[in-house]
Amino acid sequence: MRSSNPVFSRRGFSRDNGSAGFNATQQPQAGNPYATNPYAQQAQTAGQPYAAPAPAQPQAGRMTIDDVVSRTGMTVGLVVVAAAFAWITDLSLGLAIGAALVAMVLALVQSFKRKAVPALILAYAAFEGLFLGAISNYIDGYVNGAAMQAVLGTMAVFAAVLVMYKTRIIRVTQRFYRFVMAAAIGFILLMGVNLLFAVFGGGDGLGFRSGGMGILFGVIGIVLGALFLALDFKQVEDGIAYGAPREESWLAAFGLTLTLVWIYLEFLRLIAILQGDN
Repeated sequence: MRSSNPVFSRRGFSRDNGSAGFNATQQPQAGNPYATNPYAQQAQTAGQPYAAPAPAQPQAGRMTIDDVVSRTGMTVGLVVVAAAFAWITDLSLGLAIGAALVAMVLALVQSFKRKAVPALILAYAAFEGLFLGAISNYIDGYVNGAAMQAVLGTMAVFAAVLVMYKTRIIRVTQRFYRFVMAAAIGFILLMGVNLLFAVFGGGDGLGFRSGGMGILFGVIGIVLGALFLALDFKQVEDGIAYGAPREESWLAAFGLTLTLVWIYLEFLRLIAILQGDN
């Protein structure tokens, strides 16, 4: 089973018969003591072949929550700094679109690499920030305060999902994963079709990004982003529990940044539609 986040699509922090992450307490398969933990040490203590690392005493070189928080702070912070630069310098939309394309390429390159490359991740954050700053400045020129509202909305969604995940109101299971993936695939396909109609037919294509349909799909996009956050939190939790290498924290930060950018853009689009209709 693959994660909804492209960062984790080539790896799972825990495995259950090839599935990533949802049955962390299951016993290893007979004859293979490392089947459920890809990061288990090959040398186990005598009499405890299946012992897992103690969460309270993380091993040196293993990912911790502090690593994830610090790396995420760096990537999101770089996005904010680059966005502020683009806003202040009034970066043109043409250059912003170019920056978005570069960011997309960098994200894809990192997603297909087996290990984290911090330089790629930070470069992605910088170019993505340039795009976000320019597009936010453009929309804010028509809808005053749209960018700040989108920032506050993104922060609120992040905090709400984190609280619901930690209190187990949201439980990430295989059924949850399949539902999110099916919804995400359908959403992306519809947006792709709408884009094609817009490019070749002009206007807003099938109307999925304007008017009442635009509002509906904006809300759906934000909800999907929130569900992606829950999957990201699960991947981070499993990575820490199973002793993932410290460099995996860069991938966790990358994945969280991708999801936060998704939510922010959906909020920005939704606010522009709502305010534009007033």
